[in-house]
Amino acid sequence: MQKILLDNGETISYRERYGGDQVIVLVHGNMTSSKHWDVLIEQLDSKYKIYALDLRGYGESSYHNRVQGISDFSNDLRGFVDALGLETFHLVGWSTGGAVCMQFVTDHPNRCEKMVLLASASTRGYPFYGTNADGTPDLQTRLQTIEQVEEDSGKTKAIQSLYDSKNREGLKAVWNALIYTHNQPEEDQYEKYVTDMLTQRNLADVYYSLNSFNISGTHNGVTKGTNQAKDISIPVLILRGDRDYVVSEQMTQEIVEDLGDNATYLPLLNSGHSPLIDDLPQLIKHIEEFLG
Repeated sequence: MQKILLDNGETISYRERYGGDQVIVLVHGNMTSSKHWDVLIEQLDSKYKIYALDLRGYGESSYHNRVQGISDFSNDLRGFVDALGLETFHLVGWSTGGAVCMQFVTDHPNRCEKMVLLASASTRGYPFYGTNADGTPDLQTRLQTIEQVEEDSGKTKAIQSLYDSKNREGLKAVWNALIYTHNQPEEDQYEKYVTDMLTQRNLADVYYSLNSFNISGTHNGVTKGTNQAKDISIPVLILRGDRDYVVSEQMTQEIVEDLGDNATYLPLLNSGHSPLIDDLPQLIKHIEEFLG
């Protein structure tokens, strides 16, 4: 792992794989870090040079200042690529990382050449709802503030308690129910992933950031959209597993609608929220054909 100190005082850790002239920057999702890209980094064609960063509050990166929105991650990404001297590159964002990449492209045009959104949060955010007394989601009550997100017992407190108690089996149970529903990493690899999950220090802040993220032209129930999605003009590949239990088809269709004709949507067959584990060859095929 290498590290870069940003102008805002945060230290960003990253992995680098040497390759050719085309540069890919990988942006991970929630409950992960650059570590979870390992199988993709190993298998992508050697013509690509790859950087995979740990977002603020994940992995070996610092968390001096709490993020208050996806824009904070986007600004860190800008500082990261500037520090590396990267003028143009491709972005691949997984889940929460997809929202970060979309925000980056709208905030900093003419830097990213092509963007891949893998099981990405919507252009209209990722909704978080309250919890009923019986523990089921209260779909009539969307959380509005960071305080409400922090106090929600159904998701935030439940997952945070697993972190606080370092409950490895509990974390695996969550991932096996929602993400590794068909295929799982090899045992040693899975243990390393869980160790990596336990580095996260920003759970409620990320939940709130996803809930309030909105670059569409509509109100998402928490925030009015910035209407920036229409300004994304670079080629975009949208990938989602056909059995993804985290990101819904509706969320993906919102991205398709908001990005318009420059976006191409390809469902990944027999894959869930982690196509890297479910069908890596299929994922690589689509990414390499798109990036060229």
